[in-house]
Formats: sequence, structure tokens, C-alpha cells
Amino acid sequence: VLYYILVPLAWLVWHIGFRIRVEGRENLKKVREGYILAPTHVSAIDPVFIVVTRWGRRMVVFAKKELFEINAFLTWFFRCCGGVCVRGTKDEMAVISQTVEACKQGKTLLIPGTREKEGKLLPPKSGLFVIAAEAGVDVVPCRILYDTPDGRMHLFCKVRVIYGGRAAVQFAMEGRRDTKKLRANKQALLEAWEKMGA
Repeated sequence: VLYYILVPLAWLVWHIGFRIRVEGRENLKKVREGYILAPTHVSAIDPVFIVVTRWGRRMVVFAKKELFEINAFLTWFFRCCGGVCVRGTKDEMAVISQTVEACKQGKTLLIPGTREKEGKLLPPKSGLFVIAAEAGVDVVPCRILYDTPDGRMHLFCKVRVIYGGRAAVQFAMEGRRDTKKLRANKQALLEAWEKMGA
């Protein structure tokens, strides 16, 4: 119940504070249910843009431990919206296993894929592909771009949330140490992000 109160409220606040434009929403209709959204991000709270633009579509949100330490309100908000803190928890593997099962059952998983630092994309995280391989689900690249001189979030700035097509990743990883496939997956996703920012 709280989700259906909080997300519309966040949608309203975010659309007052920023001029948000969503592109590629049709790409999400081309993938089967149960997929991983892999957005780039500049600031720690960028995933909020994904949550508010996917209003009505509940997700499991993987968030860094630091995101739950910004302030009490954001911690409460992310937990109500499906936020899961996996770093630093004793039962991290159990949480990941539950998330894999949720993907198999058709739920969307949001995992911040990489951080943009000084306009440069950092390599995506390996865990994203391990979870995708175990769940056997699609990975959909997403990019958040700020129309500002420094490329960072500023109040009332224009924000583009771009959803790409299914990334050309190879899921047939032979265990977590299949470094060759892992490198190929990372490169494919990195190239997808770069095209979205061109």
C-alpha cells in the first residue's frame, strides 16, 4: 500500500524539481517478463528516476549500502519501493538467491550497472551478469543523462531517461569464473551504454 502512495508522490516531486523525458519505453515491451534493468548513474540517488518513470511496475532494487545511509527518509523510501541492501549484510548470498528466484518468476530487478565519472563510463559490475546467468533473464541497458554543462544533477535541469534494447550479452557462463564470457558481456553492455549517449 505504501508503494502506491510513495511512488506517485515521488513522481510529482521529481517532475516539479526536474524536466524528465523518457525515451525507448517501447523497448521494455520487447523483452520477456523478468529482466534486469542496468542503468548508469552519476549520483547515488539516480535510481529514483527509474522508480518514478516505471510508476506502477514494482521492482526489486539493488542499492549500495551508502544509499541507505544518506538519511532516514530515503532509506525508508527505498525499502518501501523494493530496495535491497546486499553489501555488508550477513545473509547476502541468501538475498541474491531470493532475487534470482524473483527474476525467474517474472519480477524486474534494478541493478545500477556502472557509475559515470567525469563523463566517462566505468566498467559494469560482474555481479550483474552472474545474477543474469543464474536467472536466465535479459539485461536491458538504461542511461540517465543530465542536460547540464558538467553533466551532473542540478535542480530544474533537463533529464533524459533512456531505455535501450536487450543487450547482446552471452549468458552461457560456465560458473562465476568464466572470465572470457564475463569480459565479453561487460564490453557488450558498455558499448550499448555508449551508443545511448551518442
